[in-house]
Amino acid sequence: MDLHFLDAVPEDAEREAVDAVLGPPDSGWDGGTRHASDLRFAEGGHVARGRRDLLLPALHAVNDRVGWISRAALDYICRRLTIPPAEAYGVATFYAMFALERRPRRVVHVCTDIACAAKDSASLCAQMRERAGGPGGDDGEFTWHESPCLGLCERAPAAVSLQAGDPPRYSVAAPARAGEIIPEPGEVPAGDTPAAPAADGHGAPGDSHGPPLGGGRPQRRTTFSPDTLPGPAPEPPPHAAVPQAGDPDLVLLRRIGVVDPTSLDDYRANGGYAALREAMRLGPSGVIREVADSGLVGRGGAAFPTGRKWDATAKRPETPRYVICNADESEPGTFKDRVLMEGDPFAVVEALTIAGYANNAAVGYIYIRGEYPRALWLLENAVELARERNLLGTDILGSGFDFDIEIRRGAGAYICGEETAIFNSIEGLRGEPRSKPPFPVERGVFGKPTAINNVETLVNVLPIVLHGGPAYASVGTGRSTGPKLFCVSGAVERPGVYEVPFGADLRALMEMCGGAGTGPDGAQRLPRAVLLGGAAGGFVRGDELDIPLTLEGARDAGATLGSGVILVLDDDVDLTAILVRIAAFFRDESCGQCVPCRVGTVRQEEALVRLSRETGARDTDLALLREVGDAMRDASICGLGQTAWNAVESAIDRLGAFGPQEESTR
Repeated sequence: MDLHFLDAVPEDAEREAVDAVLGPPDSGWDGGTRHASDLRFAEGGHVARGRRDLLLPALHAVNDRVGWISRAALDYICRRLTIPPAEAYGVATFYAMFALERRPRRVVHVCTDIACAAKDSASLCAQMRERAGGPGGDDGEFTWHESPCLGLCERAPAAVSLQAGDPPRYSVAAPARAGEIIPEPGEVPAGDTPAAPAADGHGAPGDSHGPPLGGGRPQRRTTFSPDTLPGPAPEPPPHAAVPQAGDPDLVLLRRIGVVDPTSLDDYRANGGYAALREAMRLGPSGVIREVADSGLVGRGGAAFPTGRKWDATAKRPETPRYVICNADESEPGTFKDRVLMEGDPFAVVEALTIAGYANNAAVGYIYIRGEYPRALWLLENAVELARERNLLGTDILGSGFDFDIEIRRGAGAYICGEETAIFNSIEGLRGEPRSKPPFPVERGVFGKPTAINNVETLVNVLPIVLHGGPAYASVGTGRSTGPKLFCVSGAVERPGVYEVPFGADLRALMEMCGGAGTGPDGAQRLPRAVLLGGAAGGFVRGDELDIPLTLEGARDAGATLGSGVILVLDDDVDLTAILVRIAAFFRDESCGQCVPCRVGTVRQEEALVRLSRETGARDTDLALLREVGDAMRDASICGLGQTAWNAVESAIDRLGAFGPQEESTR
């Protein structure tokens, strides 16, 4: 590809998609019609560079409308944003969900990650190959790909279909069957399929395949049509993923299954926005004090104290400051943030508004992963309704506080769950992590102080503000306070999201989800292994269920809670195949920026493949794995490389994968 400006002319649909994001061009300098007056001035400098952050939304717009990003469309985006084509190409090719070569309008993503692999996604992929050819084929009405985790682990194996158009449409199949996700002949339109306008001019009226939510669906503009694609059975409501739904003792999940997630009135009738009013009574410093007193730490895995983070951000002299909700939940086996966003989206909006108030920020971002279309639909609806009711915007609730939220959608890059990679992605750069220091509280997005928290962390702020930090801290243990969400999947009777106070042990959680079933003798079966913390976590044995589910308890046991993954494996699962899949995941998702991770993840996968096939020198490969793993852990820039060896190491040491080891290899 020639990465210079050419005279390629975009199609009307491509131009319309870009203009819908950026507005019509003002002159020939930014892609519009060239007039004689354009020769008398030139736009550029700070104003032009200041729109760089709209690159990712513009790429999404074309990809959503047409299905791929042509050279002409990329050129047009570059002219509109004054970005060199080579840089835009580097960004577009960084994300797995963008295509720069023509492809069918419908793309089916079939999850093959660890939770789905444990539920035999291999058979689903074999059926897809038999009926539709190999992955990546582009000569039919659709194409399909094997995908990393889609965050639908409680209903594995899963598939998500995305179809370009105006508006784009989607469907979720979980558990997925090949016959449901392969479209019928003629089902996928060749061109744009404008939906019939609704009475208020927003989107199209729904049918029985729309998001299966209670109450009437609002007719307003959202990225995806509320009319999902035909084929799979309607997606179950969000509370179907919460076996405890309706339990009055729940704190974080108490509204899921109780309120209509599309209704702001229903949310307020169930206590919504009481926390924001209380926050405004406390004042910014009072909110931060309560959060600090609560002992709340980040729920994404790093466990950094939230109160310290907010205090450091709020005290920085630089302005503006930003707050970000990290909703790029991509750790294999994790789906709690999806359930929160789908079941209680207004709580996410309210909590981020409180974060903005405490940190004196005027703008907040929700960075949501691209594979969550229903959560995106519901959050867009929640933000728009909040704006209409003066819960976002200027002078919120008459307090004089101005704050608004912008939703940014990821495009298939696990590494963008890393906080500094999110900054780069929002700014229109490749989503590569930055070296630290400086830390985000000093120089975050756009080089300004930024407080970034994931969805679960932010939702914890609501009960803290309402009931006070000390009351929150009374739940759990001294060093692990409050409730914690766990994503249980695999070989259990009732997979889903569970809320338990810190301090419960793994055995108690297993009993809540029905355990691993019973054996032929009717006795409760012990799992073969449990993966704690996801692909970046570690395995424990089935006879180690007394491990306390606290940060310090897991650490003392040589494990980690990470983002709350509990993936249960029984004897039917091929453990070595799971390890190879984990290694392939890290190899695929490494951004390639630092050598230890870029090379180490490849060497790790190669050694595991040899060990699983018994084609190499076993002791040599085990020693190589340890050497490479230590190098990645010590020298990688970010958490991806630093944790890529964790699960493999624990499987070798705790589970005896690949057999007993010689002393010389330890």
